[in-house]
Amino acid sequence: MNNLRIMIVDDSLIIIKKLTQIFESLGHKVVATARTGKEAIENFNPEKIDLVTMDITMPDMDGIEATKLIKEKAPTKPVLVITSHGQEQMIVRAIEAGASGYILKPFDVDKIAKNLEKILLNISKE
Repeated sequence: MNNLRIMIVDDSLIIIKKLTQIFESLGHKVVATARTGKEAIENFNPEKIDLVTMDITMPDMDGIEATKLIKEKAPTKPVLVITSHGQEQMIVRAIEAGASGYILKPFDVDKIAKNLEKILLNISKE
């Protein structure tokens, strides 16, 4: 399972576009996007999505709460947090909520590729 079906959750359209370009350049497919945590929960389909990227600060429901709810629905689906929040407490909360990884903005292809490799290794072990 090398090409992942990805859902991007971020309130910024610019970030969604940039992440889509990066994932597609790495051979993956963005199959869903959401601009809020609530929208992410409504649009998340574990049969059609292999990986979720999650921003933390969004309207109506933050990414930590949305991560918890997605992990309750589908405990084996990885959630990769991509955010500008670098405080240690926020990272710990995201990991406790079930995040498989954490990337700080600004991100680049290398940062994303390295995190995806780790996640793919963990998926193949399950």
